Amino acid sequence: MHDALMVVKDVIETPKIVYGGGSPEAYVALKLRDWSKSLSGREQLAVEKFADALECIPLALARNAGMNSIDSITQLRAKQNAGEHFTGVDVINETIADFEKLGIVEPLKVKEQIIKSATETANMILRIDNVIAVSRSVSPEPPQGMPPGGGMY
Repeated sequence: MHDALMVVKDVIETPKIVYGGGSPEAYVALKLRDWSKSLSGREQLAVEKFADALECIPLALARNAGMNSIDSITQLRAKQNAGEHFTGVDVINETIADFEKLGIVEPLKVKEQIIKSATETANMILRIDNVIAVSRSVSPEPPQGMPPGGGMY
């Protein structure tokens, strides 16, 4: 009941909606993949991985509905590429469907918060990974008077 009330509150505060079924994530992933082709090196890989992460939403929906996840994501990508941008995973009918026609929507504010939180978490993990990588590359000096290797033979 609390969650339902919070969703209503979100829609009242920010009266904007998006279609459901993972269609916004699939659309953004499509656009990111297109953009990544203009990049190179690590930047391209990072953008592609971010697109993969966004596609986890429709993939999870398909998996949880008992659908074949590979077939589902392939169909979803094909329809998104064909310009059907409101296409997502219909877990009730176990199909890839147009959510504009189904009339299934979600609050934009919730989607924004999900993407923001996921991005902040990914950045935090990358920072931690960077700190660990730097600390491994800088080896400490042996104490004065000790041979390299700590005196172990």
